[in-house]
Amino acid sequence: MRLYLASTSPARLALLRQVGIEPVIVPSHVDEEGAVLAAEAAAGGPLTAHDLVQLLARLKAEAVLDAVPGGEPIDGFILGGDSAFEFDGVIYGKPHLPEVAAERWRRHRGRAGVLHSGHWMIDHRLGAGSGSGGSGTGGAESGSAVSASAVSASAGAFPAAGSVTSATVEFASDISDAEIAAYVATGEPLEVAGAFTIDGLAAPFIRSISGAPSTVIGMSLPALRDLTGQLGVSWTSFWNTPHSS
Repeated sequence: MRLYLASTSPARLALLRQVGIEPVIVPSHVDEEGAVLAAEAAAGGPLTAHDLVQLLARLKAEAVLDAVPGGEPIDGFILGGDSAFEFDGVIYGKPHLPEVAAERWRRHRGRAGVLHSGHWMIDHRLGAGSGSGGSGTGGAESGSAVSASAVSASAGAFPAAGSVTSATVEFASDISDAEIAAYVATGEPLEVAGAFTIDGLAAPFIRSISGAPSTVIGMSLPALRDLTGQLGVSWTSFWNTPHSS
């Protein structure tokens, strides 16, 4: 079974490779700011972190439905993902700027926030379209919300399922300004949700994580397994690397 990752995130790619899956990378081009503004206008107010990451994960997956990576139409499962960090009731994405990342870290010290990761998977196997995805939550991990629906595409309707998982991250209280400056200077926190990683240089500054660690990295692996089950396929059918065969 082939998995198409609608993302260029190195962290998400590394996660999948770690569990025996080499996906086909299909970059998605979504106007995230425009999509969020439109959704908020329709909703009559700001989106929750849960709704935000679910919306963007779905849009990223749907954006590549008609893609032809390598000159071939997609024949397999499409996966879209998005993450956001919620701290003091405020939703944060990537800081982009060093001064923004440093300020966030100064506020993080000795406190905790919640990292939300949204997932959207579409069954785009050729000849298997039409109909809708399964219903119910299956064996979704605690704290996740799962939905399923049919996704309209030019070639028909394809079953899809989505979920959002959350993990609470507690930061060390004794992080010095010098350590923050040194970390920000590496550039690592600038392009990741919440301005930190748990699988990189920031790991020693994290005291604890409540929830699936992979959620914090960018995708909950248990949630992805739940989604494949909802769509009627075995997680192990995606294994395609030498050590997984």
